[in-house]
Amino acid sequence: MSVSCCPAEESNSMPKRAKMGIPLVLGFSDEDKVGTIQPHNDALVVTLRIGGYDVKRVMIEQAYSSPLVSFEGKMVIPKGQIRLSVQTGMDVVEVDFIIIDVFSSYTAIMGKPWLHTLGAVFSTLH
Repeated sequence: MSVSCCPAEESNSMPKRAKMGIPLVLGFSDEDKVGTIQPHNDALVVTLRIGGYDVKRVMIEQAYSSPLVSFEGKMVIPKGQIRLSVQTGMDVVEVDFIIIDVFSSYTAIMGKPWLHTLGAVFSTLH
């Protein structure tokens, strides 16, 4: 998987905290766990704007390695590759997607290097 940054569209909708000069704090609290059944190690599944469309059931997982193996344990031969823009909030990155023809509960699977490019942090606990 390869990712690269591209400029997001300009917007005047800066968060109120950024306008007021209050530093943002990155963290999770016990309140963030409300509604989860603990302990768990569920997959991180999100909705992303990919290629201008809202795509549901996108799993965030490790980067792929070759050969590809399906969830059923069978070897999968990629059909090709396509580069699409992925938007989260105001950030847009270009991501190379590998195209496969196999059944999956997920519409797309994003590698964790994509999160690192965005500077994003996630918590499977929360």
